[in-house]
Amino acid sequence: MQFSSEGYIIKIRRHSEKSAIVTLVCPDKGKIVGYINGALNKRNLGIYQIGNYISFNAYARVEENMLSLKGVELLHSHTVDFMLNNDKIGALASLCRLLDECVAQNDNLGDFYKVIADFFKHISDKNWLVYYSFFEYHLLDFLGIGLDTSECAVTGKQSNLRYISPKTGRAVCEEIGAAYKDRLYAYPQYIIDKNYSPQNKEIANVLAMTGSFLQKNFLNQHNLQLPENRVNLLSMLKTVKL
Repeated sequence: MQFSSEGYIIKIRRHSEKSAIVTLVCPDKGKIVGYINGALNKRNLGIYQIGNYISFNAYARVEENMLSLKGVELLHSHTVDFMLNNDKIGALASLCRLLDECVAQNDNLGDFYKVIADFFKHISDKNWLVYYSFFEYHLLDFLGIGLDTSECAVTGKQSNLRYISPKTGRAVCEEIGAAYKDRLYAYPQYIIDKNYSPQNKEIANVLAMTGSFLQKNFLNQHNLQLPENRVNLLSMLKTVKL
């Protein structure tokens, strides 16, 4: 088996003194894992960094064997985009770990790949954290535990939706949810509208909600926890200027 592709590096694990096992997310192959001989040579240190976008040729004698990646070329280095900002490093670490733990190898990412790529493409923008929040929201959909934001769970109305139930993940309208708003999540209006300029409070509300649903409906079943860096993002929102 052999093919050529490209993708973002999300994990690097040393294998012997100078080689590595690298995990990537690719637009056509999903998440793949491959062995790279000599990846950790001094001349290659700038290539094999988390978040970098590379092209490669992949080989395996049989489909069940681990891929061997050769002919690697660096297409885009994101190192400088993250290295001087601890908050961005934390978001990068969180995104990569969630992808590694939540996405099965060779799963077709479909439209979810574009959401992942958007995070990297906009990491230098002032509103970079908004793209991270879109990633978590759509990760829920990818895992099959997405929210039902189409209509009120009680009345069936599609207007004046203001809340999300923490139990069911379904939308609740203002007239029904107002009396219980302290126990409900805020409706993710900017996500629905594809508005990339929300207020910090709106982003914090979405991250609080997505984190809770990820933990309850996926991570707990696999004895996993939200990445520590991810937990710190909510605290960071109090000071960051988007």
